[in-house]
Amino acid sequence: MDKFLILMCYDIKASLEAQLNRARRKGDVQAQHEIIEKLVPLTDLPLHHVSGFSHPSLLIYTNRSPDFPEVATWGLVPHWVKDDAQLKKLWNSTLNARGETIFEKPSFKLAAEQQRCIVYVDGFYEHHHFKGATYPFFISHKNKEPLALAGLFSEYVHPETDGVLNTFTIVTTAGNSLLTKIHNNPKIKEPRMPLMLTREAEAHWLTDEADGIIAQKINALMQSYPSEKLVSHTVQKLRGKAYAGNVPEISEPHLYPELEF
Repeated sequence: MDKFLILMCYDIKASLEAQLNRARRKGDVQAQHEIIEKLVPLTDLPLHHVSGFSHPSLLIYTNRSPDFPEVATWGLVPHWVKDDAQLKKLWNSTLNARGETIFEKPSFKLAAEQQRCIVYVDGFYEHHHFKGATYPFFISHKNKEPLALAGLFSEYVHPETDGVLNTFTIVTTAGNSLLTKIHNNPKIKEPRMPLMLTREAEAHWLTDEADGIIAQKINALMQSYPSEKLVSHTVQKLRGKAYAGNVPEISEPHLYPELEF
């Protein structure tokens, strides 16, 4: 697990308000009530802080249902997984999908071509390394708007029970100047960040055009989100005995006098 922890971002904050963001744009009050009554009880919301390694269930908006969300579990399970042993072995390595290779990797190729989604979050957490210690930061939109994270999803049918598990992964791209400063783990070659979509890019991500065109359009969206649209601050520890858990105050500013940043 550690080798994945040093590579990418696996910690997010997702409130109900952020998750309902896309549905609310249409102003369909009845649909919003239906989501809250029927779908939200099936999720782990609200998630003030959650690690992808706990495989929480959230709402995702897919290209097959762009305006009404579906419940999905974090950690994509490809359709070709044969049994529980293979699922368990693979699951922690599919929390994120490197954007530059989603059309090449067996775990993500089909989803990249046909099954894309968006996950709306309040922000995400990243760790900064300083003098042998790590310090968590919370990164969010400067206008407190939800962040639209590009994702891929897979509807996995268990070969023995026929049970259906809807799963997703968050796509990542190269880090911007802010993440270059924060995500400075000496063991990685480059900083990474979730692929965050602008309002215009959201429509392209959820498009359903022919396969030959899709790869070109999707690859064109693999851009680092502008640093000037994001803000960050240090927060309480997200690991170990000092971790307060999934509580509202976990994303609030917490100063570390010893940290030079």
